[in-house]
Amino acid sequence: MSRLRALLLALLACGTVLVAGAAPASALSSLKDPPPGANDFSCQPSAAHPRPVVLLHGLGATMSENWSYLSPILKREGYCVFALTYGLDPRLPSRGGTISVTRSAPEVGAFVDRVLQATGATQVDFVGHSEGTFTPEYWLKVLGGGPKVHTYVAWTPLYDGTKLLGVSQLRDLLAPTGLSKLGVDLFNTFCEFCTEVLAGSDVVRQLNVGGSGTPGVRYTTIMTRYDELVVPYTSGINDRPDATNIVLQDVCRKNLSEHLLVAVDPAVARLTLNALDPANARPVRCDQPLGAQPAAAKAAKKRATVKKRAATKRRG
Repeated sequence: MSRLRALLLALLACGTVLVAGAAPASALSSLKDPPPGANDFSCQPSAAHPRPVVLLHGLGATMSENWSYLSPILKREGYCVFALTYGLDPRLPSRGGTISVTRSAPEVGAFVDRVLQATGATQVDFVGHSEGTFTPEYWLKVLGGGPKVHTYVAWTPLYDGTKLLGVSQLRDLLAPTGLSKLGVDLFNTFCEFCTEVLAGSDVVRQLNVGGSGTPGVRYTTIMTRYDELVVPYTSGINDRPDATNIVLQDVCRKNLSEHLLVAVDPAVARLTLNALDPANARPVRCDQPLGAQPAAAKAAKKRATVKKRAATKRRG
């Protein structure tokens, strides 16, 4: 029984660490409340930004928790921004992305269809974080959603799954005894995705048939050497010949952002903006603190404030 106990403890640790990224205090309201700037279904894409941007959160997060930093930046840059909380299990109602990808991926597809219908666009762009690079990829590659997505900016992706805490190796070691299946089945009762994302799982193998990624989609992946959840971080390398793979520390050598902090990293935000609009790419600043707004977004906010004050003064 010591092997089974080890497996269960490792799986429990895996789930605990992965789900720990989201704070529960505002979870219930954040399930329905979009992040600032998102889900204006009257928004019409401009000629400069013709495709709506759909934001896809990580495991255990909600849309407002994961995207409260990037969403308003995108909005101020002139994008139509949309987000959803997907993959909810009624037994864990405040945490997104815990159910099987086979059930949550269609939710992503249905939301994309709703966005396309509302905006009149023919394609969207994706920005995904962690599981937001995996479950939506299942919709693209396995369920046929690829033609509806133009650009996919993937933060800390895990195309090859994760070997976090050696769980996948332990699973393989115990497979001949039957203990592995028992442990996985028990863990699946509250986090099916947690076992599907382990390196070597059936879902990981399915997503990598023919190589990573989906033909026709333009990928930019942003990885960090300090990723403590995607192990190894190189699991995020997209091997499509037209993919752009970026290691954050190759751009900003002293950057210490790990798996979760990329969500509030201004360098990551700038890399994302550049990937969405490469024709107007701007230099990445490496000296801004976490949570700081990229210069362009900050300037746009200042202009809006000045304009609002001027309008108020005229009315007065």
